[in-house]
Amino acid sequence: MTVIAPRAVAPTAERTPEARPSGVRRRRRTPGASPWWALVFLGPTALGLAVFYLWPTVRTLIISFTKSGPFGGSEWIGFDNYARLLQDPELLGALRNTAVYTVIALIGIPIAVGIAALLNTTGLKGRSAYRTLYFIPVVTMPAAIALVWRMIYNGDYGVLNAALAAVGIEGRSWLTDPNTALVAIAVVGIWAGLGTNIVIFLAGLQGIPDTIMEAADLDGAGPVRKFFSITIPLLSPSIFFVSVISVIGALQVFDLVYMMLGRSNPAMPNTRTVVYLFYEAGFLDNDRGYAAAVAFLLLLIILVLTIVQFRLQKKWVHYE
Repeated sequence: MTVIAPRAVAPTAERTPEARPSGVRRRRRTPGASPWWALVFLGPTALGLAVFYLWPTVRTLIISFTKSGPFGGSEWIGFDNYARLLQDPELLGALRNTAVYTVIALIGIPIAVGIAALLNTTGLKGRSAYRTLYFIPVVTMPAAIALVWRMIYNGDYGVLNAALAAVGIEGRSWLTDPNTALVAIAVVGIWAGLGTNIVIFLAGLQGIPDTIMEAADLDGAGPVRKFFSITIPLLSPSIFFVSVISVIGALQVFDLVYMMLGRSNPAMPNTRTVVYLFYEAGFLDNDRGYAAAVAFLLLLIILVLTIVQFRLQKKWVHYE
């Protein structure tokens, strides 16, 4: 009988813990991050959006289905305000005036692009001073802007008519003429918004790499060719952003119309905007339900136009 000797098991070397460098603390791993911390940081912002944006929108929608009484209170009338709104001839005029103002206001975008390109010229002295001068109207009170431009447009002693008379051109009463009042207000809107657009475009121009311009110089491209073939395409994201906020701002124009004109102005039918129609219905006629319907209609128009702009931007905006 053979006896099988047991195999000798090799002794295993005990692992010694690696020495950690002195002064380095070992991180403690947590099983998972608590979702409550996200709520703590998002809560204030979400609460502000809900209180100041979401609830007023819902409240406006509810009020648009009611009719306010002369001594307070309201009565549910369904879609009567919207049916009345679609039959109101003043609404069609307000929509037309708002659309014309918006189209004229968009002319300020190429003007701002040109000025920003000039301010971005290499070696230009006093760039910060020019930027400040263009931005001053943005931080100026709208009432002050309206007062100054009313004096400029005055038909009797206005600066504009005096300048035109100096070159033999007869002036007119710009703010009471139905043919010129809306254009005159739109010019003020363009002037007041140039500063913001120029700053945005300057930031976009300064983000264009110098190597691209140097390569274009080596290829023999001139300033005009570089501007339209390189600068404009690379600046298209900024142009898109400015176009979106410009359209939204132009559709909500009210302060210039309110302060530069008056309700008894003969040019009011040709300058009344959608927001001014809302002001008349809600604050002068005390018809809050109809005013809420006007406001909600404007919200839908802005929403649709913004969606259309985001759809179309895929065809002309270059992010690379």
